[in-house]
Amino acid sequence: MRVTALGCNGSISGKRRTTCYQVDDDVLIDAGTGAGELSLEQVIAIDTVFLTHAHLDHCCMLPMLADAAGNFRNTPLTVYALPETISAIRRGILNGEIWPDYAALPTPEHPYIRFLPLKTGETVTLNGRQFTALPTRHAVPCVGYRVDNTEASWVYSGDTTFCEQFWQALNSIDNLRYLLVETTFLNHNTSGAQRSGHMTAELLAQGLHLLQRQAELFIVHMEAGREEDIMREILHSAGEFKPALLQRGAVFEL
Repeated sequence: MRVTALGCNGSISGKRRTTCYQVDDDVLIDAGTGAGELSLEQVIAIDTVFLTHAHLDHCCMLPMLADAAGNFRNTPLTVYALPETISAIRRGILNGEIWPDYAALPTPEHPYIRFLPLKTGETVTLNGRQFTALPTRHAVPCVGYRVDNTEASWVYSGDTTFCEQFWQALNSIDNLRYLLVETTFLNHNTSGAQRSGHMTAELLAQGLHLLQRQAELFIVHMEAGREEDIMREILHSAGEFKPALLQRGAVFEL
């Protein structure tokens, strides 16, 4: 199994692209602007998307992926997400004004997108790979994801502030190899982190000290222009965990 970071930043500008991870050739976890790095042939090959939540930096490319590939596919793009996420996207984006409702078009019998709800803790198995929704705590309903091929697990936190249940879930993963955790804000922005449901270095360290598993740790979703300062704070608070800043284009082999 191969996971490619098409986008792992908190916003766009320059080489920054927002969240999108490609699993092998057929699955995306989130559909932020990183999905725009795919060729048309690669877009057509995507069968399934798992969404963490409905914020635009994680789902903005979903309507355009469906639009680009729809005429070339005989089956709809399957999108797994929390019911609240599905409702928000259909209400706010696929509403006939912002974008056509591709969950019902071109025809209700043969739409470009098929939404399937999932709940926290639920696992979906696709070609021997297991995708499990993990608990998080964000400003809107959100999940992280574990991707497991039985040999090893890759985990992405989604957007979350400190969430004890997330770290407890990690402790139950006996084959955890890679862990990607968002850390969006500097420590002084405690109120912003609490209000928006994001992590600071101090909150990250609080969670990591609950972790009872070894894993390669990567930091993602940093505030644009603050990456070096945030990493400095992370190394100060949690340097013993050997965190690394994830770069767009990184590939994880499991």
